[in-house]
Amino acid sequence: MEHIWSPWRYQYITSAEKQPGCIFCNLIAENADQKNGILFRGALNYIILNLFPYTSGHLMVVPYQHSASLVDVDQATSTEMMELSKKVLCALESEYRPHGFNAGFNFGQSAGAGVAEHIHMHVVPRWSGDANFMTVIGETRILPEELGNTYQRLKKHFVN
Repeated sequence: MEHIWSPWRYQYITSAEKQPGCIFCNLIAENADQKNGILFRGALNYIILNLFPYTSGHLMVVPYQHSASLVDVDQATSTEMMELSKKVLCALESEYRPHGFNAGFNFGQSAGAGVAEHIHMHVVPRWSGDANFMTVIGETRILPEELGNTYQRLKKHFVN
């Protein structure tokens, strides 16, 4: 098996395991947006970098309301989620020029939700060939950009 070192992720992995409560609620309460990858705070939702991205530019739209179900958030929250998702698509298109996107929710742990207790919408830019032999056969993701660089590239698209 091949090893690709990413020591910058160790601090996040070990600190996330120690924090009580919901990671999304904790991050928004910290008011350390750049440190936490929060690009934009809307009225009812916020936009954040995925700290374990599938590809560079993998973002999430997260409601402030702590809920495991989309059914339980009010119409204003779900409407703003969609409007912010459109902003995310425009920003990623402008900055990264992807060939396509994956966007959606994973509801519940069995459906693949890493944080099942707090809904969030993923928007993942995709390029032809981004699932190459390293991902498919080597079970290793290659990300060409550090999260800090991704944050700087995208922040200008989300001025409050």
